[in-house]
Amino acid sequence: MAKLPTCRWGIITTGLISSWFVADLVLPRPDAKAHHIIQAIGASSLRKSQAFADTHLKDTPHHKPALYGSYAEVCADASVDCVYIGSPHGVHARDCLAAIAAGKNVLCEKAFAINASEARSVFDAARRAGVYVAEAMWLRHRPLVADLRKLLYEEKVIGDVFRATSDFQMYVDMKNAPATSRYRDLELGAGSLLDIGIYPLTWALLMLDSKLPGDGNGEGEGEGETPRIMAAQSFVEGIEVTTSIVLHYASSGRQGVVTSTTERKKGASQIVATIDGTDGFVEVEGGAPSHPKSFTVYPKWTGDEKPQGKRYDYESAQQGFIYEADNTALDLAAGRKESAVMPWSETIRVMEIMDEVRRQGGCVYPRERV
Repeated sequence: MAKLPTCRWGIITTGLISSWFVADLVLPRPDAKAHHIIQAIGASSLRKSQAFADTHLKDTPHHKPALYGSYAEVCADASVDCVYIGSPHGVHARDCLAAIAAGKNVLCEKAFAINASEARSVFDAARRAGVYVAEAMWLRHRPLVADLRKLLYEEKVIGDVFRATSDFQMYVDMKNAPATSRYRDLELGAGSLLDIGIYPLTWALLMLDSKLPGDGNGEGEGEGETPRIMAAQSFVEGIEVTTSIVLHYASSGRQGVVTSTTERKKGASQIVATIDGTDGFVEVEGGAPSHPKSFTVYPKWTGDEKPQGKRYDYESAQQGFIYEADNTALDLAAGRKESAVMPWSETIRVMEIMDEVRRQGGCVYPRERV
């Protein structure tokens, strides 16, 4: 472990996503690529920080993090190498800019910001400060995704990819949710698209783009193509609750069908994405598009019965945050300022696509009306 790069993390906010991130980092593993230390925890009160540590770090007595009652104290802690931001996406830009102003490296949860303009302002600040900033889209860092892209675009196991679909569904009782809930507060970026729709959108981009940063597979490494977008959105009491998107790639004719809703409860296990090719198809299985656990490659379905497929299983003790944490630690050790997997240009591309979806669908956040 002494030979591995070490990253001392400062955790901002103590909600569910931060608890998942920390839980992954403290689990022991024989194939570790980096040494992770929870150096500091910051919340809106010291009581919340203490409760978080008592709950999620009780089995890691070898290191006690500094506990703070504000985010600013985490950013000011000289022992923190990188700040992990797990706040609602409506305040991501604010929290990123505060960390950057303090000279900290940043790994910020998705969606990276409310819109592409906010994301650009963060990256501009990071460039001026000379610090590392990356969007924590953990799906892109998973070995499952890298292996699947290799099969699709290097080995071409299903021929030429021509379509991908993904749907994320969950139920939120919007009418009875408090006005301060992140599911209802438009200042926090309420709506299905930025919260959960970004995952099926990411699946479509991952499966339909032959070129993506950081993979080097298939037809080469580079920036993804921005597809033509056709979108519709529905609302409950002014909050976007359902989004449907069709993506069309002019260069290849590939199509993606992306949907998200907070109006329907999902099952415990489901097919979270499908990829269709000229010689077969792939089904990705998991609890949700954010939590893929396996995929199955099938030959072309020509008869009445579903053909036999080959399953690739990626069950792990960790949920999957460890991969983005490892890559961040490796990036920092190498002196990089951007993620090789999710560089700034890719975050901007995704934000621009979601901006266009919202433009067509009619979802506007209050600060965008100014």
